[in-house]
Order: sequence, then structure tokens, then C-alpha cells
Amino acid sequence: MLLEIPEIFTPQQAAEMKAALLQAEWVDGRVTAGHQSAQAKQNRQLPENSPVARECGERILKALPQSGLFMSAALPQRVFPPLFNRYEGGEHFHNHVDNAIRRLPTGGQIRTDLSCTLFLSEPDEYEGGELLIDDTYGAHKVKLPAGSLVLYPSTSLHRVTPVTGGSRICSFFWLQSLVRDDGQRTLLFDLDMSINRLRQELGDHEAIVAQTGVYHNLLRRWSEP
Repeated sequence: MLLEIPEIFTPQQAAEMKAALLQAEWVDGRVTAGHQSAQAKQNRQLPENSPVARECGERILKALPQSGLFMSAALPQRVFPPLFNRYEGGEHFHNHVDNAIRRLPTGGQIRTDLSCTLFLSEPDEYEGGELLIDDTYGAHKVKLPAGSLVLYPSTSLHRVTPVTGGSRICSFFWLQSLVRDDGQRTLLFDLDMSINRLRQELGDHEAIVAQTGVYHNLLRRWSEP
């Protein structure tokens, strides 16, 4: 499932975060790339131990649970601390698949079920820089308003086209979901959205209570501790 999630932050909040990030010291983006990705990657990132990156990352982690759409689609169990990248002057990221396992800065590791890109630059602030994500139906082009996020399976082949003008600032991170299988997560998300729509129309009808029970029983069956 590929899902665009609007307004994790307001445009003003995203602009304030971007302004703070631009004052920090950026390094070669290949510092967090695996062997395959390092051959394809050309951008800059903030170091994981950057105070600005940590502060902005904490803001993102606090904002995510406020989005019911994000929580329903992702069913997050563990979230990798958000990172930040910058593309300009023709920088790009060729075709790659994200690493299956990421080591957490605090120790331990996380399985990357879902990848997230949170846009902090407005689309008209840079040329190019589209995130292209491949699935069964072809390549999907993503270039969202500042403060909006795209969520997609980490198994997807994806790339960032060259930024030929302006500057593209984003946060990116991964999460391990309570439900590993993308097809099962998608069914749960569709069921949850259907229940919410029916509840708005019918209130707490007994049929909706029954559907809610089905949702939770499927989640109980498919979730991993």
C-alpha cells in the first residue's frame, strides 16, 4: 500500500523546521547507505547525532500519533529516529530498495516494513526531485506539499529524480509494523476506514460493533509482539 498522508505539520511548522535544518552542518548522504545504495546515492544528510536533527526528529515522532490516518495505515510498533536529507545542484538517488534491517542508535535493531518520506520543502521551491515508487501498476510520482508524508512498503524499488533547481529538504525514516505482511495491513486499513465511515453515518449500530470485533480479531491473529 502506498498512501499520501496530508498535514502531519502545517506549512508554517514545516517551514520553521526547514529553516532550522538549513542552519546545521550537512554531510555526504552515503553515511547511512548500504553497499548497494551507496553506489546510487548522491545527496547530503544531517548526521544522526546532530542536535538540530534530534530535536526535529522528536517533533516528528510526537506528531505522528496525532494522525489517525497514519496510525491506521502503519500500525507502528517501532519507529527509526527520523533522518534528514537535502538535494540540490543535480543531486539524485537512483533505483534502490531500502535495507531490510536497520540498527538503532540506542542499540538493537528494527525490521523495515514501511518507509516514510516527510516533505519539508514546498513543491514550487525546487525543480525535479520527484520520489518515484514502483509497484505492480508501475511507477508512482510523489511530490507533496510541505508537512505532508508518503508511506510505502520498504520492499518497493524507488528513486529520487535529479533536483535541477532550488533545494529539496525532507525527513525520511522507517518503521516496523505490528503486522509484517503488506497485504494484511492493507485489508485492516480498508476495514478500519469502512468502519469509520459507517460510524459517521449510522452511529454505534450493532452491525458496526460486529465489524469492529472482526477488525480486532484479525489484528489479534496477524500482529506480532
